[in-house]
Amino acid sequence: MRLIERGSGSPRVAVVGGIHGDEPAGDAIVERLIAELSVDAGTIQLLIANEPALAAGTRYTETDLNRAFPGDPDSDDYEAVLATRVMQVLEGADAVLAIHTSRSVPPPFAIFSERTAPVRRTVTALPVEYVVDASGLRSTTMDSMLPHTVSIEAGKQGSDEAVEFGTECAYAFLRAHGILRDSEPTFAPKQIVRAIEEVPKSGGDPHLYYHNFEAIPEGAVFAEDDEYTHRVESEGVVPILASEHGYDDIFGLYGEFDGTLDPPETETPPSDDVNGETSAEQEGTTHPEANGNPQPGSAEGGVGTSPEADGS
Repeated sequence: MRLIERGSGSPRVAVVGGIHGDEPAGDAIVERLIAELSVDAGTIQLLIANEPALAAGTRYTETDLNRAFPGDPDSDDYEAVLATRVMQVLEGADAVLAIHTSRSVPPPFAIFSERTAPVRRTVTALPVEYVVDASGLRSTTMDSMLPHTVSIEAGKQGSDEAVEFGTECAYAFLRAHGILRDSEPTFAPKQIVRAIEEVPKSGGDPHLYYHNFEAIPEGAVFAEDDEYTHRVESEGVVPILASEHGYDDIFGLYGEFDGTLDPPETETPPSDDVNGETSAEQEGTTHPEANGNPQPGSAEGGVGTSPEADGS
């Protein structure tokens, strides 16, 4: 783990890359910030998390770091101990941005697990259209265990475009929280997509028929392989992190649109915006008049639900 800190005082925010070793964009973005960044106010922590996995070019060395939080200091697994160290270093941070990439198709999007005021400020300042609410799925990821954390899926794994877009997101994040004051942050409403469950995958030749956030018609097959045929039997279902080869055991996640997350009322972070938690109404969430909670679909072969499902 490599940590660079700049500035002093509050707020204290962090940008984290290299959580997965086969996602080098996060490492490149943090290295760029280390080389370029001048802090106008507060403290910035720039963290490259899993250096051995990055060096090996593998997702992890012994266990997935983003399934290991809050960590175990007595574990024999490197990433389980590393998760403990990351939690210790970032404890008390006012906002955290964790950078990821995937094998899924564009568009890039944000992910949160707890809707706090700093999370709203981060998400609505990022140049994305969608934000995934993973609060019903996660229990061992960074954004589920470390308060005020937002993950960003910056683009295609290994692409230069992901590095450029992730860098843009990092600068937007730093402006939103007052670390950079070279220009005013830009806030905009974001479409919330509530993650519901994972879509299992088995062996054989996988086939995927719909892309991220594309509405799957009722009765249509979303994905299939030699064991599973996943047919959606209700309206309003969209894929999240849809990929034929991104994961060994899932095609991605089912989700549904769930209103919008509105910008903060003030552009300047107020003192009570730090570490503050509010209700969905206070957070500026707008829900459609008739939203409902449709069951996402049935699969011929079965669809399992796991609390460990994660989009990053």
